[in-house]
Amino acid sequence: MQVLYEDNHIIAVNKAPGEIVQGDKTGDTPLSEIVKAYIKEKYQKPGEVFLGVTHRIDRPTSGVVLFARTSKALTRLNQMFQAHDAIKKTYWAIVEQKPSLPECRLENWLLRNEKQNKSYVVKAGTKDAKQAILTYKTLATGDRYTLIEVNLLTGRHHQIRCQLAAIGCPIKGDLKYGARRSNPDGGISLHAREIDFIHPVSKQRIRIQAPVPDDNLWRALTEKIVD
Repeated sequence: MQVLYEDNHIIAVNKAPGEIVQGDKTGDTPLSEIVKAYIKEKYQKPGEVFLGVTHRIDRPTSGVVLFARTSKALTRLNQMFQAHDAIKKTYWAIVEQKPSLPECRLENWLLRNEKQNKSYVVKAGTKDAKQAILTYKTLATGDRYTLIEVNLLTGRHHQIRCQLAAIGCPIKGDLKYGARRSNPDGGISLHAREIDFIHPVSKQRIRIQAPVPDDNLWRALTEKIVD
């Protein structure tokens, strides 16, 4: 586990592909429990350690995850995440194919299929469908893959994965949404790169970045980024 930021009220870590943020039916040890154990040992805390889950990212996704260390921070962060515009989350994705436009705003209506654990792009007005909006821009291109930056304007189930697949650019390794083959680690090449927000207690602006996964393709593409 890599700690990216911590103070008395919050802690942010870099989640690896395959880790779950919160406990589920698999029974696998969630990241939240790993962080609790880290806090308990580092600060020699007796009894139960408080840790609030403020948001989650998909199991096969990597990147920054923010937790609350106090109830005050948890309440305020929950309100900020619900407001959508109070916290800016930036993702990087390696996609198959090159988007037809170097940057674009995508607006779709998504319908979640609970049994399949998958979302589909549907027509506006479809029952139970929710509007999904994101913007993306191309950061670097390679022979077979493209690195893009995504900013979420809504938070829907599998939103980035579904919307990018809908324009013919599935995320590398994402078999569920049309990728050609899986990644060796079982994850997908979607990375929660940065989270930018106002600290819930100190009111200072906090900007936390998560280093990209340590593999050759991520390195090759990120080295091509031109500021």
